[in-house]
Amino acid sequence: MIDLNQQQREYIQLWYLLQHSLSAFYKLQTHFSSVSSALEPAHLLQWSKLGLHKNHLERLQEFSSQEGQTKFQQCLTLIEKHCDFICLDNENNYPKQLLAFSDHPPILFGKGSLQNLSQPQVAVVGSRKPSPHGKQVAYDFAYYLSEKGYFITSGLAQGIDEAAHMGALKKQRAIAVVGTGLDMVYPNQNAPLQAQILENAGTVISEFLPTTKPLQQHFPRRNRIVSGLSLGVLVAEAAQSSGSLITAKLAAEQGKIVFAIPGHIYSEYHKGCHQLIREGAILVDHPEQIIEDLALPAQWQKQGQMRETTEESEEISNDHSQEISQPISQDIPEHLFNIYQELDWIGIEIDQLAAKLNFSIAELTSHLMELELLGLCIQQSGLYLRCRKLY
Repeated sequence: MIDLNQQQREYIQLWYLLQHSLSAFYKLQTHFSSVSSALEPAHLLQWSKLGLHKNHLERLQEFSSQEGQTKFQQCLTLIEKHCDFICLDNENNYPKQLLAFSDHPPILFGKGSLQNLSQPQVAVVGSRKPSPHGKQVAYDFAYYLSEKGYFITSGLAQGIDEAAHMGALKKQRAIAVVGTGLDMVYPNQNAPLQAQILENAGTVISEFLPTTKPLQQHFPRRNRIVSGLSLGVLVAEAAQSSGSLITAKLAAEQGKIVFAIPGHIYSEYHKGCHQLIREGAILVDHPEQIIEDLALPAQWQKQGQMRETTEESEEISNDHSQEISQPISQDIPEHLFNIYQELDWIGIEIDQLAAKLNFSIAELTSHLMELELLGLCIQQSGLYLRCRKLY
């Protein structure tokens, strides 16, 4: 449960009036320079001149009535009740990997751990009606990848999504992106699964306001967030008409690596995966192949720090494949979180970082050293990089 601040209320109000319309939201934000300005009484009269859909203008008119105000207050009450956090796209806690895309959601509503969204993620998607073999493979891949430190992101649907979440739960690295408001669970039978995700330090997020129903058009929108958050997308099993192919297409358009697991050439369950492979997706039959293709410079650098520099590359590879017995908390101390959020996988100079965060060099150096000791930051060639813990 959260208490909403003024800026969050303004974002929610505009999002509410525009009924989740990305194009209308960004049009108004751009035209008036800010969300706050777009909602000023004098500017509301100008909305009709901006070519907005008539439904938005009608909703604006209704909003000024007593009934309209009551409905909005009910919406705010549900948000405060069902959310643990809210991310606005102009705030530091917003997942930076989404900001690169013009269709990123301006606001995210979340339950569970906010910090998980900043961690390296692999999306695992596939058919809602998979074969028993497909579910097992999705579970196995998700378990292995989460064991190696990746968070597994999926859509809380039946089938492959469900199996992937279950595999990630074992290492407390499950993230679910849903196509409804957070006050409901779809499908209903996955309510226990969502509860398990939250009980095991996971995260559930949505761009949709409370009471938003699971309409068909909401799921492609959800899928762009699933792929956008992730370093790569694994299609574990998909028929020719599977909706997971939409996620793979979105991932490719976002510049993400798409992986597909093959099956028998006569299997209807795998025709979608075979199509993706023909179109350029990477064929994988072991999760270690995904780890190799998604290897981040920070990850390999961290491994180098943890081993003797004289070790042979084969020994490094073998060590990387060792089993992980215990999950370790991903919690980042509050006073370090904003610094961690400014780091990326490429690197930034300490002067740039100090200017962004308004820290003195001495204070920032001390904090960066803390992050290094926690295994969350490294220094390489004069640059500071984010890195993920190796467990």
